[in-house]
This record gives sequence, C-alpha cells and structure tokens, in this order.
Amino acid sequence: MTDQAAGADHRTPRPADPHHLDGLRAATDRAAATAEPLSSPHDGAPEELLARAEQAVEAVGQDLLALSRDLHAHPEVGYEEHRSVRAVADLLARHGVPAEVGVHGLDTALRAGTGSGGPTVAVLAEYDALPGIGHGCGHNVICASAVGAFLGLHAVLSAGGVPGTVLLLGTPAEEGGGGKELMARDGALDGVDAVVMLHPFTYDAAVQPFLGRRQLQVTYTGIAAHASAQPFMGRNALDAVVAGYQGVAMLRQHVPDTDRVHGVITDGGQRPNVVPETASALYYVRSATPETLADLCSRVEAIAVAAAAMTGCGYELRWDEQPAYLPVRANLELAARWTRHQARRGRTALPPGVTPASLAGSTDLGNVSVRVPAIHPMIAIAGPDTSLHTTEFAAAAASAAGDAAVLDGAVGLALTALDVLCDEAVLQAVRAEFEAAGGVLDLAGVLR
Repeated sequence: MTDQAAGADHRTPRPADPHHLDGLRAATDRAAATAEPLSSPHDGAPEELLARAEQAVEAVGQDLLALSRDLHAHPEVGYEEHRSVRAVADLLARHGVPAEVGVHGLDTALRAGTGSGGPTVAVLAEYDALPGIGHGCGHNVICASAVGAFLGLHAVLSAGGVPGTVLLLGTPAEEGGGGKELMARDGALDGVDAVVMLHPFTYDAAVQPFLGRRQLQVTYTGIAAHASAQPFMGRNALDAVVAGYQGVAMLRQHVPDTDRVHGVITDGGQRPNVVPETASALYYVRSATPETLADLCSRVEAIAVAAAAMTGCGYELRWDEQPAYLPVRANLELAARWTRHQARRGRTALPPGVTPASLAGSTDLGNVSVRVPAIHPMIAIAGPDTSLHTTEFAAAAASAAGDAAVLDGAVGLALTALDVLCDEAVLQAVRAEFEAAGGVLDLAGVLR
C-alpha cells in the first residue's frame, strides 16, 4: 500500500533532523559547565547607587510589563511603528520625562535625556515587528527593558550627586531597515561614550556573534518571445536568475563556516508560454568581519555578472537599498559589567565562545558598535529548541519568561550604565579596548 493510499498528507514538509541541534545544545552545556564568566578588575558604581537604580526599576515594573505586552499585542513593522513609539513617549511622560518623537530624520525615532555633564551613555530601544509573525524577535522585550533602564537611571541622576547624561534612543526598523545607521548619520551618537542594549535569545550570553550583512538586488533583462513557437528569438531572464542562484549554491562549499548567502526570486516572469523578459532575485550576504564581508560580496557579484553573460541578458545590480549591517564589535569591559549585574538577578551570562557561533544573525547595532563602544548581550526567554523569527519565539516574548527578561534586563542595563558614569577606570578601560579594536571604522571605505 502506498503512502497516498494510506492517507498520508503529502503537503506536509519533512521536519528537520534534530540531531545537529541536540549536538549543539550538548556542546554548549559542556562548555558552560566549565566556562569562567567575564570579569572586570574595576569597582564600578557604589553599591548604594546600584541598589537605588535597581529599586527604581522594580518600582516601575508593572508599567514596563504593561508596555511590553501592549507592544506585543499591537505589532508594527519597520518605519510604521507609530503606535509603538507613542506608547513609549506616553509612558515616559507619565514619569515626568519629555521625549521627542520624529527625530534624526525618522518619523518613528525617539529621543529622551536625563542628567547633565559627565560621560554620556545611550540606551537603545527597538520596537519593530516582523510581517506575519509579530514580535518573533522579541523587540517588545528590548523596548520595555530599555525604557526601564532609562527610568531607573533617571531616578538616580535626577536626585543629584552623579555627574553624567543618559539618553534613550528609540531606533526604528532593525529588521532590515537600518534605522540605527540612519540615525547615526544624523548625529544621534555624537558625544556618546557608550551604548547599551540587549536582545532576547535562547541562552543568557554576555556576547553572541552577529554577522555583517549586505543586500544585493539583481535584475536581469532579456528578450520576450513565444516560449513554444519561437524560443530561439528570446533571451530568458529567469534562466539568468536560476544560473546565478545555482552559482551561489556552489559558492557555499568554498566559504568560511561563518559566511552566509541566501536569496529569493522576487520576479520570475508571468506566464510559462512567454520567455521572461525580466526577472529578479534578492540576496542577503553575511560574514563575520568587515573584510571577509567585502570579499564575499565581490564573489557573489562576480557570479551575478557571469549569469548574465551565460544567458545573453542585460543586468542591473543594486547593493544596499537599505543600509548595510556590520558585524557587532562587542566591548568586553562593558560585557563584564553586564555579567556582574546579571548575577545579582540570578542569571549566568555566558562568556564568548560558549554558545554556538553558528546561531548568528545580523543587526544594525553592528553599525553603532564600530562608532561607539557598545554591548548587545542576549537574555534567555525560551529554550534552545526555539528559533527566533518564529511564532513560538513570539509567544515566549509575551510569556512569564519574557516578563522576567524585561525586569532583569532593565536592571542589568541600568547598572552597567551607572558603572560607566561613576567609575573613571571603567570608562577608560572601555575606551582603550575600543581603540585597540580599531577605533571608529569608516563604513564607506570598508563596503565600497
């Protein structure tokens, strides 16, 4: 009896084999058991100030959780987060903090400040969602924790005695739109000494690799013809797209493990009996360093051009219609401060090299991290079997675990910022590490 006769549903895809993921989890567990958390030799802020900031976050905890759940229930995609950013501004106003909406050239960007003088730390909030999935990347958690950190710091700085400035920057369209890059070009980071933000994940990690990412839109122009009567008169643009796609597939065998190239056909023609006159594909090209990203992009571009030559088609290449994303350059001194403060919340933030490097996406925080010392630690809201950008992860972002991450994350960000404001040795260590890693990077020079 065939499967069909037995009533099998052939529309159901074959699930992924779990053994590789099981192996990654087992290896992570073994590494975590012996890993030494990141540490810092510096004192940081006085305990009295740390406790005051933590208590201030807890005092607004219900407001933060309500904000997280509200954003989750009303997801908005990049550059359309009008309700979301207004919810943030309204919450700040209720706590006596005015916020500007529509700053740095973006309608849904936000800026608020507290304190004066001294070093400046920016806390970054994301609030865009994914089309069709909602908050499958947990940006509601990111936003609420950032707002909580800012309010905790506001309570300390407004009482006086701590010279320093804290900014809350609401950054639209992380999911492909590059809001942070556009804001940085408009001066949002001018005068900022350090940037802190977090991201939900399946592990608690002080540092997690994030790849650089560029986008390539390829459009081929052929010659239309009757696909049956006169195919020899045509030049098939879809063939060019397919040849390029296959060329990229062959390239994957010969790139480093950390490189990624993935694409979709965005236009493949209209009818089978017409040789497609135009066809297009969109590729994401990712790599672990700016230099290897530039090399991989040149190889992908060569394939795209060769596909046009193979098929007799014209071509147009458009790189980065939205800003390119650079790899995150994590500041280990800041990450060590985060690690210390997560421990007081009962979390163990794993050091670099413990969580699988293959579990890497991309973020426009990378573009910030090569301008200003920054961290982008991960905070667990789901188990390692749950993938980001899924409905399952979206559910976790509105769960009890997601709520706990909002509060624990807000405290961790606030206390890390206080260390920078209060301890000159921490600030100098942060700066020295940033300079040793290459200082401010010329994005245009790297990605030309």
